[in-house]
Amino acid sequence: MTFASEAERERFIPVALKALLRLAEAWHLTGQEAAALLGVSATTWDRMRAGRWSGSLSQDQLTRASALIGLFKGLHLLFGDAMADRWPRLANRNPLFGGLSPVAAMIEGGIPRLIEARRHVDAMRGGL
Repeated sequence: MTFASEAERERFIPVALKALLRLAEAWHLTGQEAAALLGVSATTWDRMRAGRWSGSLSQDQLTRASALIGLFKGLHLLFGDAMADRWPRLANRNPLFGGLSPVAAMIEGGIPRLIEARRHVDAMRGGL
């Protein structure tokens, strides 16, 4: 899914936002971390979290959301719930993360790293 059309994006925004709020809570993300992962300002994230936001998300922001939601789901399929929610905060020696936590590495690496992290977890699930 490319989220290229505005109509397509508008259809997914409410569901994506609900999932992202749950993910941020489960991963114990700060407002700054959640905002950076989604590619919005901290103020916008605070409004989203408070239910006072009625804006739109760009194609890039929905791509970020899709990668994060897929990563969240993949982790929960791979691990038990407690480990699935701890994994993003743990320092990781995999070269993809360079000793950083996946959250820190994804913030640093932007969309490419978000997608790589999701592929990494999908590969672990598939035994690759």
